[in-house]
Amino acid sequence: MTIRVIIVDDQAMVRAGFAALLSAQADIDVVGEAPDGREGVRVARSTHPDVVLMDVRIPEMDGLAAAREILDPPTGVVHRPKVLMLTTFDVDDYVYEALRAGASGFLLKDAPPADLIGAVRVVAAGEALLAPSVTRRLIADFAAQRPAPRRGAEALRLQGLTPRETEVLELIARGLSNQEIAGRLVLAEQTVKTHIGRVLAKLGLRDRAQAVIFAYESGVVRPGDPG
Repeated sequence: MTIRVIIVDDQAMVRAGFAALLSAQADIDVVGEAPDGREGVRVARSTHPDVVLMDVRIPEMDGLAAAREILDPPTGVVHRPKVLMLTTFDVDDYVYEALRAGASGFLLKDAPPADLIGAVRVVAAGEALLAPSVTRRLIADFAAQRPAPRRGAEALRLQGLTPRETEVLELIARGLSNQEIAGRLVLAEQTVKTHIGRVLAKLGLRDRAQAVIFAYESGVVRPGDPG
């Protein structure tokens, strides 16, 4: 199946370079481009992409606001693409809010071409792309803010997890890959994937990125806890 992509970036050279790279892949089709956030929302509505590559800092409407509009479509609009945020720095202040808004991940704009291609495929497949550097940034943000863990409804949601699933959630929040979780828990990688799927389903979470945020906000993991 061909992955339909649009590119939202205010630099024409960046859009052209990304479009040429992605269009050269047999399974990726670039179906639109936009120089600003407002136009990006319009193009996303009209082309129905699978993945939106969205620069964080763009005119008219910044990437965070545009991502929110794309991921929260008007009543009656069924299509909801994945949004992959592009940023110059992995310490960008938008990281946390963009993930909360529903972005499926972040990618540095100077990442190697193979990483960009791989990221589009990963996000299109429904996985979150959360690089270790971004996970560390999230943890640092939580450590600085030290929000009080939420109780009530979130605590009730956690009660639905088995001890093993809670353990898997904790390791996801620490930035471990499926392979690393499998090694830590002495499980097959496929078993880890099954556990992660159950965790996301039980907690009503869309992907790994939301799982990281939920784990900290619910108190499953606390900044400063030993890894």
